[in-house]
Amino acid sequence: MKRVFIAITLMVSIGLWAESTPVIRNNLPQWMVPLREAVYEQRLTANQVRPLYETAKTAAQSNLSGAALDAALSRCEYFMGRALHYENRTSEANVHYTEGMRLAESALAASPSAEAWVIRAENLSQRCAIGPWTFTVANGLDVERFARNALTLNRRNAAAQILIAARWVYAPAPFNNINRGITMMRAILEEGDVGKDDLFNVYFGIGWGYAQLGQRNHAEARTWFLLAQGIYPTNKSVAEQLQKL
Repeated sequence: MKRVFIAITLMVSIGLWAESTPVIRNNLPQWMVPLREAVYEQRLTANQVRPLYETAKTAAQSNLSGAALDAALSRCEYFMGRALHYENRTSEANVHYTEGMRLAESALAASPSAEAWVIRAENLSQRCAIGPWTFTVANGLDVERFARNALTLNRRNAAAQILIAARWVYAPAPFNNINRGITMMRAILEEGDVGKDDLFNVYFGIGWGYAQLGQRNHAEARTWFLLAQGIYPTNKSVAEQLQKL
């Protein structure tokens, strides 16, 4: 009887976990996926990522036109910028983020969409991370504004929700509110349509938040970092955070 009870308990626990795990949506065209995966897996150098970037741009130009093309090309610039940024090649990354912003603005001028607003905000967010501080101060608040514009067009856009929550998790004191940020990140798991990268970013953001709250929260941080690592096992940023705990 005891074994039956344990078995039932395990089944219920697994069922509850499965129910609480968001469905990962395919939020990118298939020809963009290899570029995204390379950037998040972090197994390739930026120079090795570049051919995937060029291939994605060529595919975008073959499959899309107008505002949709500009938005897709903006995302290509964002991903290439991220690959360079991780290697601290910030001047090169800055070129891609700046071009990504220009392309997103072109898309928005032609036909406003949630995707165009999001990629405009994402490129700007990374550009602000590079600085200088004068640029960051002058433009930082636009990241949230652009993300909210995306949510007016698609309230379940997880990437836009992440950008808004990230301000509270990642900003330095006294401009952060980590508990608020964690709560907002966790809400995305129920209120957002998450892609694979979105889910990784939510898990990583929650882990980061708990890590900043002090040693007594490190076990909780580790749990969320391990969830992020489960999505991209070779991601070096996660490995670095786990090593610090």
